[in-house]
Amino acid sequence: MAAGLTADDQGKMANTLLKLIEELVTELRADKTLSFVLRLDSSLDDDLGLDSLARVELISRIEQHFNVSLPQRDFAEAESPRDLLRSIINAQGHKKTFPASQVIERAVGRVGELPHHAATLVEVLEWHLQHNPERLHVNILGDDNDVQGLTYRQLWQGAQQVAAGLQQSGIQSGETVAIMLPTGRDYFFSFFGILLTGAVPVPIYPPVRRSQLEDHLHRHGGILNNCVATLLITMPEAKVVARLLKSQVLSLREVVTVDDLRAVSAAYVRPSISPDDIAFLQYTSGSTGNPKGVVLTHSNLLANIRAMGKAVAATPDDIFVSWLPLYHDMGLIGAWLGSMYFAMLLVVMSPLSFLSRPERWLWAIHQYRGSLSASPNFGFEFCLLRLEDEAIAGLDLSSWRLAFNGAEPVSADSINGFIHRFQEFGFKAEAMMPVYGLAESSVGLAFPPLNRKPVIDRIKRDEFSQNGLAMPAEPADKNALNFVACGHALPGHHIRIVDIDGKELPERQQGGLLFRGPSTTSGYYRNPQATQSLFAGDWLDSGDLAYIAEGDVFITGRTKDLIIRAGRNVYPPEVEEAVGNLDGIRKGCVVAFAARDRHYSTERLVILAETRMTDQKTQQALKSQIREISSDLIGLPPDEVIIAPPHTVLKTSSGKVRRSACRELYEQNQLGQAPRSFWLQVTRTAAKSALPRCLWRVDCCMNSSGVSMQFMYGHCFWY
Repeated sequence: MAAGLTADDQGKMANTLLKLIEELVTELRADKTLSFVLRLDSSLDDDLGLDSLARVELISRIEQHFNVSLPQRDFAEAESPRDLLRSIINAQGHKKTFPASQVIERAVGRVGELPHHAATLVEVLEWHLQHNPERLHVNILGDDNDVQGLTYRQLWQGAQQVAAGLQQSGIQSGETVAIMLPTGRDYFFSFFGILLTGAVPVPIYPPVRRSQLEDHLHRHGGILNNCVATLLITMPEAKVVARLLKSQVLSLREVVTVDDLRAVSAAYVRPSISPDDIAFLQYTSGSTGNPKGVVLTHSNLLANIRAMGKAVAATPDDIFVSWLPLYHDMGLIGAWLGSMYFAMLLVVMSPLSFLSRPERWLWAIHQYRGSLSASPNFGFEFCLLRLEDEAIAGLDLSSWRLAFNGAEPVSADSINGFIHRFQEFGFKAEAMMPVYGLAESSVGLAFPPLNRKPVIDRIKRDEFSQNGLAMPAEPADKNALNFVACGHALPGHHIRIVDIDGKELPERQQGGLLFRGPSTTSGYYRNPQATQSLFAGDWLDSGDLAYIAEGDVFITGRTKDLIIRAGRNVYPPEVEEAVGNLDGIRKGCVVAFAARDRHYSTERLVILAETRMTDQKTQQALKSQIREISSDLIGLPPDEVIIAPPHTVLKTSSGKVRRSACRELYEQNQLGQAPRSFWLQVTRTAAKSALPRCLWRVDCCMNSSGVSMQFMYGHCFWY
């Protein structure tokens, strides 16, 4: 029993907690009633259907009511009200507070120059080890204002220990090593430890929910097989998942933790590392059947980091605050490696920390006087939706000179709303910087000029949807389309817009965006077919649609997602955003896609939208509203509207909707199938992965000693 709490006290807390949960669940349901008795052991997922955003609201109400601060791990890991009650009891006495406004000592000594002559990332770290060994490089923010600092010397020492362990395990230069770790010191040590051996890091994201296990393993199994991963570094808690991954990936020799590697008493031997060596593989979002690992060399990454630094006038006096995941290029290259090169302090927190309490991001900027930070458009909008005035009272964002908005379509409404909401807290409109990039160009490709407010182009809808011409609309035109300028190509890089035949188009004419420059990839790892389709001569095809006006690039959509119906171009993001704004529809959980008509050679417009509403009349009303808003917006009603429960719309690890995957499920009539139980998924996955492992062992044994297949097959499940 917790100190100071009697059994009666805990009983009252349990009843209050159940009441809070019931209030939230009934608010989210159309019929306002529960069909079962809510108990402490009810499942937050299966019984109550509380997804990530609902958990955010629940945790917020719990913290406010009980005046406590719950550890962020409870946000994702709690499976029942009893788990939450245990967290509340343990958190008694830990009041919900925010850090005091103070500026930490940002560096020890001045940085006279930067590693301009470094040819690899390893040389960049070695340069800092020589010139700035005690300079603070990273501050990792954890629960309860826990802060872990990391100097350049500490990063080198930790990475060197990992590298020695990897070499002892037999890792050779050029081999691939996967990292499945959360944000923390071990991630930084692992990534650079792999680089120090000359091997290739492959960042992958850890599982979040047990209900997503089977899909998670399927996605990562494809990636690990494609990159021929020889070793996986993960956390102890992921051992069960990792073993299943090992059984799916025949090349995987070991699954280890950082502690396992540190325990090895061996000396690190530095291999030769070339600028043209692969620095890491960035796997792009999309189909799991044909994974695409973008090959990025040390030379590519340094060219991109230097070009972005020049575009934003980065200096060692800047402080970068980030919640972006380190397995994603925007967080890995833009935030961490960019900060390292320019000797900036990086203040980093986990994505879960931001998602559970988005105010933490802004308060970290306030506390550390952050000057640079980045987020997909979702992050800026999430702050608008989630933050109450009391959570940001006293906030000062005047130090924030550049807020990069990229990695997904930028919404004019979101950036205008963020500027309007936070200008009273010192946020400047000129700080909002919509940018454009993609993994195939390392991360960044187009940035707007400094000290410019966001440029929003209002164009005539009919002219654009019918002819692809981006003609300026009149101020009174309420039906105009809005696109946000992403600036121009980074120094040394080039962009052009072409038609279907590859002919360059004039300004304000939509076409495909091609690019080239020193940051661009040589192709996809072990995927010649995808590599071939990426190149158009010496240019690379982004797969995006865009137009140029007065030198600015305006991204209008994805080529493969464009829907052509009745001679008009339909742009899914615009439809999805409008439908997501309807009451009762889960914002960010809407997908519009084209499905082939079975009887005619035309495309059908299908809109899939999630809702928590279960009442049939309410769902029918939502369908009518979606048809109406679609007709008003694009002049066409959808051919089919599907109202689905939460977790139906598939998303990538970075939160983008997977339109192609949703279309595939739709065409296979598998939309909305409930996820299998955790242990059923484990059993199914283990059974499916045992046969490939078994046959692999049969093949090895047959080749080496001629042992009969019948004998080996009978014993293969013992391995």
